[in-house]
Amino acid sequence: MKHVTYADKALFLDDESADWLMEYARALGVAGMTDSISLHAIGLDGNEVDVTFLLNSNTELITQTTQNSLSAPRNDEVVGYMQEQTRLIMSPPPARMADDPFDLH
Repeated sequence: MKHVTYADKALFLDDESADWLMEYARALGVAGMTDSISLHAIGLDGNEVDVTFLLNSNTELITQTTQNSLSAPRNDEVVGYMQEQTRLIMSPPPARMADDPFDLH
């Protein structure tokens, strides 16, 4: 589990979610892009929360390891989304010619 700080708020995320949140924020910042990501987390009070992060080139995000014994909720679907989007940003597919450049359908 990792302790994540964003916009003066702190919460706990599972390691994979925290690591990919940081990696995706970095990729978006490099590309000058923006996205919002909603994750399940644990607040400092120990309750489960849903949190939405606005990620862009100005995002200030800190992740730290922790020895907390809580079990953080998983975010497998959102992690998969961040992995795919990061891959597309960092290694975009090659451009290809359109069969008919005037066909907009």
